[in-house]
Amino acid sequence: MSIVLARIDDRLIHGQVMTSWLNYTGANRIIIVDDETANDTFLKMIVTSVAPANIKTEVFSVHEGAETIKQLAASDKVILLAKSPEAYVELMNQGIALEKVNIGGMGAKEGRTKFYKNISASSAEKASLKKLIDTGATVTIQIIAEDKAIDVAKLLT
Repeated sequence: MSIVLARIDDRLIHGQVMTSWLNYTGANRIIIVDDETANDTFLKMIVTSVAPANIKTEVFSVHEGAETIKQLAASDKVILLAKSPEAYVELMNQGIALEKVNIGGMGAKEGRTKFYKNISASSAEKASLKKLIDTGATVTIQIIAEDKAIDVAKLLT
């Protein structure tokens, strides 16, 4: 099993994921871990319908996602998507190792402050990013694959 991209993007699936990242990673599967989306039948249908037909796309709660990831086949090349860093901290707490986490979209909203260009985070989200880094994950901001990756550890100091 191979997680070819673990990405934080509050938009989940959209043009940048579908074009740049699918081509760059060669992924054949997308797994979304988000409790809210997993528990909303309509949202789940919308999100899975925008993925290309040849890419297996599933939506799970964080807990269900961890169990699914543990059972991936060797041939799976997975793009893992979550809306927040907290989901990845929880996955790591459930035994999922993540070497790299990419931030692609964390837009401005109530409770968040801007910390790099168009990337905003709440203090809780920043604490979760720091936890990911402290457990050995490299966390970067990289909107599309062709962009230079920005090291989040340097932004949080």
